[in-house]
Amino acid sequence: MFSELPLCWTYSHQENAPYFVFAHGAGAPMDSPFMSYFAEAVAGLGVNVMRFEFPYMDQRRHSGKKRPPDRQPKLIACWEYMVQQLSVQQKVIIGGKSMGGRMATLLAANQTLPLNVQGVVCLGYPFYAAGKRDKPRIEHLQTLKLPTRIIQGTRDSLGNKQYVQDYSLSAAVKIHWLAEADHDLVPSKRSGFSKEEYWQQAASWVAHFCHEI
Repeated sequence: MFSELPLCWTYSHQENAPYFVFAHGAGAPMDSPFMSYFAEAVAGLGVNVMRFEFPYMDQRRHSGKKRPPDRQPKLIACWEYMVQQLSVQQKVIIGGKSMGGRMATLLAANQTLPLNVQGVVCLGYPFYAAGKRDKPRIEHLQTLKLPTRIIQGTRDSLGNKQYVQDYSLSAAVKIHWLAEADHDLVPSKRSGFSKEEYWQQAASWVAHFCHEI
């Protein structure tokens, strides 16, 4: 049983709307500009958004000292606890930015989830660690059955299109590519697009998936 209560914020309470449980990445908290933008934007498109923090980030918030992420079993246990606590009848989509999204896919692959958990969304999936393209983190994505959407920049340093497009992934996993975008879904100047345009597009993809799955 998970013993440390995660810090949690629910952005909206819209009756009969789907829920998106949204976890942060390894280096920034749940109220980072990225997380705050997507929570507000997706909620504005008719989805209830719940953000939470893993224990190491909550401890960093209180101590002011940087801490490395907890080990994978603890991160997944935290995710499992959050899903169990969300006692709603509406459909639930789990996911997050980078590490938070990856842990959600691992939970979906390895655990028995409530029936109302119907999909996974990842914003910038870390397909491999920095400098370790030869060790892709995709084994569970090859057999994943829960519908999964990954929104990825083509020049993401943790999973660019040149490498990822050749992976053999489950048919349940679909990738939306943003041209010339990095791990934070920010485009290069040569793309001709702004960060705001790409983030708006990504938020609309997340909301559409939550509604239509």
